[in-house]
Amino acid sequence: MSRDRDRDRDRGSATVWAALVATVLGAVFAGVLMLGQAVVARHRAAAAADLAALAAAATWAHGPDTACAAALRVARAQRAELVGCRLGGEVAEVAARVAAGPFRPEIRARAGPPREPPAEDMPD
Repeated sequence: MSRDRDRDRDRGSATVWAALVATVLGAVFAGVLMLGQAVVARHRAAAAADLAALAAAATWAHGPDTACAAALRVARAQRAELVGCRLGGEVAEVAARVAAGPFRPEIRARAGPPREPPAEDMPD
């Protein structure tokens, strides 16, 4: 009789454990998805900033207003927000932000003409 009572007391405990494991796995999966969303947002912001900086650097000769307008067009085409744009001679510095869920990474990028390599690195 004691055995039957112990068995009855344990009845349904597997369901509780299965529900607990499913809840924990669901929480871990949600965390992994959020981490993935943050990584994608950061990469999108970096790509938008890089392309916007290149656009600004390509049009620097037309003045800072034209260069920053080009950067703004490129950032918008990448579904990003242009946070800052500054020209220092031929070098453009921009910052872009992408909103993806709760994440809003802001990335800075710089573009300009290539620097001259040191003389010892030049091919003969």
